[in-house]
Amino acid sequence: MSKVLIIEDEVAIAELEKDYLELSGFEVEIENTGDVGLERALKEEFDMFILDLMLPGVDGFEICKKIREVKNTPILMVSAKKDDIDKIRGLGLGADDYITKPFSPSELVARVKAHLARYERLIGSNMAENDTIEIRGIKIDKTARRVWVNDEEKPFTTKEFDLLVFLAQNPNHVFTKEELFKEIWDMESIGDIATVTVHIKKLREKIEMNTAKPQYIETIWGVGYRFRL
Repeated sequence: MSKVLIIEDEVAIAELEKDYLELSGFEVEIENTGDVGLERALKEEFDMFILDLMLPGVDGFEICKKIREVKNTPILMVSAKKDDIDKIRGLGLGADDYITKPFSPSELVARVKAHLARYERLIGSNMAENDTIEIRGIKIDKTARRVWVNDEEKPFTTKEFDLLVFLAQNPNHVFTKEELFKEIWDMESIGDIATVTVHIKKLREKIEMNTAKPQYIETIWGVGYRFRL
């Protein structure tokens, strides 16, 4: 049974999320303050975190940052804030998804299931040993989920790694943001594809010598992105 930690200071919302997730077969625990939630997130083993942004003690941005420094566990941010800047900041810190209040509990459950299913496939996959991709100074070890750029190892979040591998395995093919969202996040974009833009930006910061003139991940204006051989 997958174990989910909800860090949410609005008790009614946290209990509603818990009820729907438990009905779907998840084991759920709740913390209502950021400092205690962060402590448990770092010390205990959970399969997913549902994280509110505005929390007493430590805010959701800081919690997300601290979790990502040591774990690749999926993180779903929940917030009443609708501003794109908050969404972009959260995704840039390593969150896998962002949902805005008010939301349908069934949509929350669907997103949790999608992220967990993909994460479980990744950690449980039996890829061949030393399954690697090497392209112009970039080496991607799919087995160990490690990346080197000009012999320097770079850290990647789960979704950043998945996106890089997908693009590198399909060089010179132009993908729309909607196609990339569906492929990497296992969901339709639901009209929100900001996460793709954020993750492309993070990839470029890690693999490109000059992000203003990318040599690997090109933007095809009006269409999407492609990985150039």
